[in-house]
Amino acid sequence: MMKAYRRLIVLSLILTTMVVVFGAYVRLADAGLGCPDWPGCYGKLTPTLAAEQIREAYSADPHGPVSMPKAWKEMIHRYLASTLGLLIIAIAVIAWRKRAEHGAAPVAATALVGVVIFQGMLGMWTVTLLLKPAIVTAHLLGGMTVLGLLAWLALRAYRVPRSEVSPMVQVLSWLAFVLLVMQITLGGWVSTNYAALACTDFPTCHGSWWPNADYANAFHVIRELGMTPEGELLSHEALTAIHWMHRIGAVVAGGALFGLAWLLSRRQATQRIGLALLAAVVLQVLIGVANVVFSLPLWLAAAHNAGAALLVLVMVCITYRLNGAPRPVTTVRRDNERAEHTNSYA
Repeated sequence: MMKAYRRLIVLSLILTTMVVVFGAYVRLADAGLGCPDWPGCYGKLTPTLAAEQIREAYSADPHGPVSMPKAWKEMIHRYLASTLGLLIIAIAVIAWRKRAEHGAAPVAATALVGVVIFQGMLGMWTVTLLLKPAIVTAHLLGGMTVLGLLAWLALRAYRVPRSEVSPMVQVLSWLAFVLLVMQITLGGWVSTNYAALACTDFPTCHGSWWPNADYANAFHVIRELGMTPEGELLSHEALTAIHWMHRIGAVVAGGALFGLAWLLSRRQATQRIGLALLAAVVLQVLIGVANVVFSLPLWLAAAHNAGAALLVLVMVCITYRLNGAPRPVTTVRRDNERAEHTNSYA
């Protein structure tokens, strides 16, 4: 049973990554309202069954959000997310059934079910509230939260050993993680407000290190897409402010992550995970720069979301390993022997 539990977690982890990246692709492809209702498509199970309504909507507005290709993109994302939800429910059931086993985490698995339910509600509101930036950004963060919790469950289920480090490194790991979450939030705000190309040059913006920007209207949470809270069109200066703050955040978060990676790479016990973090940060920075230089090609923009997901996975692994007292070797050996004995009858 524990073998099935671990396999379900790994499968869900892979599927969550696909959902997060494909969700970004759907949004960037302007297909978030490909089916303007929820959970079906014009009340039907598939776009094919709603072909007549989709044709009518497309004929009325050929440049609008509804077309058959866009509807399929949106519905495939929903099918993947629904499948993931069922897998996570199964994980929680098994975790409670095997709660006496070391490696099962029934409370965390139940919390994950709650996050998935809330994530489903955010998905519904994303459509019914017409892509409000705050809801879409929260939906992205919800996906990253599911990814992080599944990664933590996987590390616990596979009994990944802890490492002894100084309190300073532990604090830095949490600080870097918090800054990463803040940077992902800024990135989501850039994406949901379509501000990725507000600055088309690099490393400056409009040839300036401090471009003319409207910070007052850039970060209002409660407003419609592309509008100020007063109902006026969001200015280019506001979009510039959103984009530029994301770049500043990249410098701050990237500095913390680089510092953590350097410290970890100096110790033999944590060298591999430190080098993995370094590689992930460098890759994400290069993808971010390439998005500006090459004017945001769709596949590269989706890859930027994949890079953020990779950083979340690496940082969950780091914080798991660095925070918590390492278990005695005898205990680890005994648990491994018990697991091998159990697996032989599984």
